[in-house]
Amino acid sequence: MAHVKIEEIIGHLEYGMKRALEDAVSKTLPGVSVDRSRLFKEFIKAVGMKCSIWEQIPKKYVRLD
Repeated sequence: MAHVKIEEIIGHLEYGMKRALEDAVSKTLPGVSVDRSRLFKEFIKAVGMKCSIWEQIPKKYVRLD
């Protein structure tokens, strides 16, 4: 098993994550517009409350280059 700081990983992927979240909302709730930055901020906050600081994941999901 490996341990990752999930909030840090999501933060590192901020550019793509914001767009992915916005896309998911528009597909799930057509016609609803959202502020992608605010959505991302709330998402990060929710992750922090629902996940451990260090999440344990199987090593098969981690590749060190």
